[in-house]
Amino acid sequence: MSQSFRPRRPVKKKLKSSDERDAIIRRLKAEQSRAPDYRQRSLEAHGWVCAKCGRDFDNDNLHLLTVHHKDGNHNNNVIDNLENLCIYCHEDEHTRSLLGDYLSGSDDKD
Repeated sequence: MSQSFRPRRPVKKKLKSSDERDAIIRRLKAEQSRAPDYRQRSLEAHGWVCAKCGRDFDNDNLHLLTVHHKDGNHNNNVIDNLENLCIYCHEDEHTRSLLGDYLSGSDDKD
């Protein structure tokens, strides 16, 4: 008989102290307060257009235009590191290497 599928429960990591929790909360709040700033700056600098496919956006669909960090470092919010990508091109950008590895048969388990 086959076993029924049971999703794995996420591992809960216990924090050592309230100071550590407070530090994490402060860091998350700082990141959230920074987020709209770099998005707004990128939209103003690069316009409401996807840098990859060229799709234009307006107020009705602007939520589909995301900001991509070219170097992958989300703390590097200088304009030269940011580009506006639609959600489809952004997903493509982040899965491109995975698909290439799969198609080439390379294995990262070394």
